[in-house]
Amino acid sequence: MALDNTELQDQIRCLKQQLMEAQKLTALGELLGTTTHEFNNVLMSVINYAKMGLRHKDEATRDRALQKILSAGERASKISNSVLGMARNRSNGIEPTDLPKIIEDTLVLLERELNKYRISVERQFKSVPEALVNGNQIQQVLLNLLINGRQAMIKGGLLTIALHYDQQQHAVHLMVRDTGAGIPSDKLPKIFDRFYTTKSGPDESGKGGTGLGLSACRDIVEAHQGRIRVESTVGKGTAFIIMLPAAGSRPEARIPVATHATLPVDSSRVSS
Repeated sequence: MALDNTELQDQIRCLKQQLMEAQKLTALGELLGTTTHEFNNVLMSVINYAKMGLRHKDEATRDRALQKILSAGERASKISNSVLGMARNRSNGIEPTDLPKIIEDTLVLLERELNKYRISVERQFKSVPEALVNGNQIQQVLLNLLINGRQAMIKGGLLTIALHYDQQQHAVHLMVRDTGAGIPSDKLPKIFDRFYTTKSGPDESGKGGTGLGLSACRDIVEAHQGRIRVESTVGKGTAFIIMLPAAGSRPEARIPVATHATLPVDSSRVSS
């Protein structure tokens, strides 16, 4: 029996929601290996310094060992809190959200991987109001863009994360910029197409290659009445700029949702 338009739209919405959940699980799965290794490093520090404290009776050595154990424990706490923050929904809806905290939580999850691939991070945070978003979904977008940026810089490089407030549009701008190879202009129009990817498959870290990452990012941003765009220069790098409604902004001043055609974004490095 043929479906009427309402039933078809309901099914499309349901499938989009399932795709979002699948993307979230994929992101969590990608982080599992990274966080497992990091926890192992933390535990080894605790064990080794505990042994040192037991071997040496002098107070100075024991104090040093205890301080190192405390530092490792605090590091483990930060990792677990960041993982739990992403694993559970901060809220099922949209609410005023502290974007700098979302960014810092995400960087904790990726710290070991960024160090491994010789990626440094520069923060350019200006004073911004809270954004009117679902924090869990925006963290998925940020995680995807940071992983993409890391993959774009094969020999290491710089990731810049910037925040500033656009008072005229009552919007918070979030930018993620890499110093990678950049994206050829003929690739840009297809970046947000579902299942489109320039990758042959996951890289050595197991990330990337399905063509779903940027498509999901676009869907999430548009669902927030936001907009995402890309600026890229071959040989110099790529920047993704996201505009999100600021909390307390007037409904009539919300950022207009861009059409698909105006949202060309990076692909030479993504599609997780």
